[in-house]
Amino acid sequence: MKPEITRIETIEFSYPIENLNFDENGFNLVYDEGSSVDRTLYGIQIQTDVGITGEYVGGNSPAMAQINTFADYLIGKNPLHRERHWSEIKRSLRKYDRMGIGPIDIALWDFAGKYHDAPIHELLGTYRERIPAYASTYHGDENGGLDSPEAFADFAEECLEMGFPGFKIHGWGGSDESRDIDREVETVLAVGERVGDEMDLMCDPACEYETFADALKVGRACDEAGYFWYEDPFRDAGISQNAHRKLAETLDTPILQTEHVRGLEPHTDFLANDATDFLRADPEYDAGITGAMKIARVAEGFGTDVEFHAPGPAQRHCIAATRNANYYELALVHPDAPNTQPPVYEGEYSDMIDTIDNDGTVSVPIGPGLGVEYDWDYIQANQTGSVHIYE
Repeated sequence: MKPEITRIETIEFSYPIENLNFDENGFNLVYDEGSSVDRTLYGIQIQTDVGITGEYVGGNSPAMAQINTFADYLIGKNPLHRERHWSEIKRSLRKYDRMGIGPIDIALWDFAGKYHDAPIHELLGTYRERIPAYASTYHGDENGGLDSPEAFADFAEECLEMGFPGFKIHGWGGSDESRDIDREVETVLAVGERVGDEMDLMCDPACEYETFADALKVGRACDEAGYFWYEDPFRDAGISQNAHRKLAETLDTPILQTEHVRGLEPHTDFLANDATDFLRADPEYDAGITGAMKIARVAEGFGTDVEFHAPGPAQRHCIAATRNANYYELALVHPDAPNTQPPVYEGEYSDMIDTIDNDGTVSVPIGPGLGVEYDWDYIQANQTGSVHIYE
């Protein structure tokens, strides 16, 4: 009997995260003792006529809007025909960024694992079952948390003592006055001096720097301190191959790009045009596990590495099946604020800062599919938007 999709349901919910607030522009999450922010996510269930449901929790409102345009196509289809569905939906979203594919594709992979009684990484082809993790910080703040070069260096040392083999800086955002390139340079150098001989270090300004000159200044500090990679430095070039090729030609530190370009072909073009040294992939952003693994294989074909963005069970399965990946991004971490992980995982799954073992690694879920159980009672109790049903 071939399985068929009978119903797709999405539900919007939110949950609070303590000791966080937004910076003055309202974009970056930063430490703010006593404050709290609400984060919105979506629960997705793909039900079938064989009694197995593919599930995923994540996504954002633009992705859900895209799902609304193609969900009816999936009703009555075989959920195991992921490659066919991926191709058809990719074409249907050709006018958009295609982020709606990711949550659905991940849920289809969850179904496949449950259907075959195997974790997703086994279906992909397991390479490893534990993954080295790096500590990836919240953005710098002005509130007594990560508010100085010394604070970042102190926290890097704490992470080293916890067992992390790598540490990534997200610097300051906000207004023109608070974006101080000298402070960014001092932070890169301070962290390098404190722990650079014992940890791989990364710098990710998240496209905050306003000029190529500022990107060069911080990049040269990365060169001096021997950083492992330099990621998304400035505003003109989050998606520009030419700009990052120029930057790569000027600096010694490897460039990591493509978090902000969507799709297999633009990722391939970045490598083909020498515009990045590492590729970035994300199963939620890059058209699901199907799309992210295509990007990983492109990187392998070019003889370089792919680094997966953000934490999550889907990312763990992808990295477990990828030889040419170095690290799991345990994000976002802070000495006095929790990760953004939603409180929807039943069991032991965690992306909090203390989840690594003594060797600085995280485990890959071993249960069928994603290998996690979601607390649907919590999701439904914290519903903040409409339930969308397709059948």
